[in-house]
Amino acid sequence: MAHPRSVAAAAPLLLLLAAAAAAAAGLVSAASPAASDFVRKSCRTTQYPSVCEQSLASYGGSPPPRSPRELARAALSVSADRARAASAYVGRLCGASNGKGAKKGSGSASASASAGPVRDCLDNLADSVGHLRDAAQEMGGAGMGRAGTPAFRWHLSNVQTWCSAALTDEDTCLDGLSSRAVDAGTRAAIRGKVVEVAQVTSNALALVNKVGPGY
Repeated sequence: MAHPRSVAAAAPLLLLLAAAAAAAAGLVSAASPAASDFVRKSCRTTQYPSVCEQSLASYGGSPPPRSPRELARAALSVSADRARAASAYVGRLCGASNGKGAKKGSGSASASASAGPVRDCLDNLADSVGHLRDAAQEMGGAGMGRAGTPAFRWHLSNVQTWCSAALTDEDTCLDGLSSRAVDAGTRAAIRGKVVEVAQVTSNALALVNKVGPGY
C-alpha cells in the first residue's frame, strides 16, 4: 500500500500530466480550425447537434472531412461503429456467440436478456450495422461518379435508403423493449446504447440529405 506522503507528493504531478493532456487535446482540435468550424456549422442542421459534434470529433479519418460528402461518409462510418458496439453489448447480454443464438442463464435478468424482444433487438442491430456499412461504402466509393450526374443521384438515393432502413431497425428495437418480457434493468441498459446509436444515425441521415448536386 502506498504511503500517504507518497500519494500526496504524486498529486501535483498527476495534475500536471492531466493539464498537459488537456493542452495536447486542445492543440489537436486547433490544428485545423477551418475543418472544425465546418463540422460545427454542419452539425447545427442536425436534430442532435452536440451529439453530432462529439461523435465526429472521435472520427479517426485523415484528413478531416471538408465537404458535405466527406462529412456524410464520416458520420455514416461513426454510426456503423456505434451500431456494431451496441450490437456486441446486446449480444453479451444475450450470452450470444457471434451474434447468433443465446445461452440459458439463471435469474430474472438472464431470462429477460434471453427474451424474444431482446433477441429481436439484436437482429435489428445486426441489420442496422449492415445497412450503415453499405451506406458508408457507397458514399465513399468511386462508383458514385461526378456530382450532378444520374449515377451520382442514384447512388445517393441508395445511401439515403440504407440509412433510413438502419434508423427504422433501431426504432424497431426500441419499440420492442417496451415488452413486459424485458425487465426494467435490462431495458434501461439496452435503451441507453440504442438511443445513442439512433441519434448518431439520425444525424448521419440529416448530413446525407445535405449532400447536394454540387458535391
